[in-house]
Amino acid sequence: MPDTIPGIVIAAPASNSGKTVITLALLRALTRKGHKIAAAKTGPDYIDPAFQAAACRDTCINLDPWAMTPDQINGLARDHTHGKAFLMCEGVMGLFDGAANGDGSTADLAALAGWPIVLVVDVKGQSASAAAVISGFAKFRDDINVAGVILNRVGSDRHKQMIVDACAKHLPDLPVLGAVRRSEDLILPERHLGLVQAGEHAELETFLDRAADIISEDIDLDALIALVGENAGKAKKTKKSANPMPTAPVIAPLGRHVAVARDAAFAFSYPHLLDGWRAAGTKISFFSPLANEAPNPDCDAIYLPGGYPELHAKTLAAAKVFRAGMHDAAQRNILIYGECGGYMTLGNGLVDASGTRHEMLGLLPLETSFANRRLHLGYREAQMGIPTPFGPEGMKLRGHEFHYATTLSEDGMPLCRMKTATGLDLGPAGLVDGSVFGSFFHMIAES
Repeated sequence: MPDTIPGIVIAAPASNSGKTVITLALLRALTRKGHKIAAAKTGPDYIDPAFQAAACRDTCINLDPWAMTPDQINGLARDHTHGKAFLMCEGVMGLFDGAANGDGSTADLAALAGWPIVLVVDVKGQSASAAAVISGFAKFRDDINVAGVILNRVGSDRHKQMIVDACAKHLPDLPVLGAVRRSEDLILPERHLGLVQAGEHAELETFLDRAADIISEDIDLDALIALVGENAGKAKKTKKSANPMPTAPVIAPLGRHVAVARDAAFAFSYPHLLDGWRAAGTKISFFSPLANEAPNPDCDAIYLPGGYPELHAKTLAAAKVFRAGMHDAAQRNILIYGECGGYMTLGNGLVDASGTRHEMLGLLPLETSFANRRLHLGYREAQMGIPTPFGPEGMKLRGHEFHYATTLSEDGMPLCRMKTATGLDLGPAGLVDGSVFGSFFHMIAES
């Protein structure tokens, strides 16, 4: 990627190190100081980007080095950073963790972009050992640049000083940008797919401001910003993007006018997907099934994204206007596509965690259940078994699967054939019935 896209990556040695809250606090603190920061998230994630968008009061995009090509990443990053000082990208999992085949890590993205990395290290229960961890991560790959460190969950001033001294002795050229004390004020509520959604957090603004207050005291924000300019392009880039296509959609539009379900039950749609469709000339309209709204009658396609229909199954089952609108669209052969939560909603019935069955739309011969949960997680490549608006039969899409639903029955024509990142064949997946189709697959980009 060209060095003209300034950016910085906030990463960590492992999940649950606190990098999400640190990123949110940094975004809010810098935004309050008047800096225009573009926010991004590495990899497949719907929940964290919504928090980042709230923190910087702007859109957050996903940059996925496993599912996207270098040109796609370049175009998205360049468009998103236009008019902004720089891009701050939160990592995913540990710095070197990616798909099952090892590709698609935060380090891969940092190497591709040439962005410096700030490592957030949870130092609870260790002192000088933290310096050893930091040293190992800084030296593990020579195509990335770990340019700074933030110590997180520090217990006391003495604890902080012991680690700072160890870093100064063994890592004299790697600055410790700050040390954040353990605090109940820096904890966000969670549920089975991750954090409770940003839109459901009643005190989110208060939380973000309080976190920004803490970060502003504990971290040298000016030193962090300086890393962007000082380190731009220092990392050795092993991949180059040739001809960026900033306005080309990563997946072809579903239609000319796509009605998109959007509320607490259907919140998982990627901004880059919808923005790409808009750039291609597609009109996007939104409707809320939870508010008993029907899709726009003038649309030629309907998109039910993923989310939490299992938490709102009773409300969805009682939404007669929504049901009538969807059945009317199906009868008129309007294209209807559902993924994950949207796919379950298109089915006949959904059993919630208590064991109660709720009638869904009945547009696909599918029964799902959360009474006996089973985690399905990982990158996927889907090869379409039929022609779709996304492309001809046989085309491949890259995306991911992340749900706890059990499939009780799934009868009929499959939509695609699914493989894991390592190439393991998972067999037929999804369903097609007339103009209605879907699967548990969350699409990110064309393969």
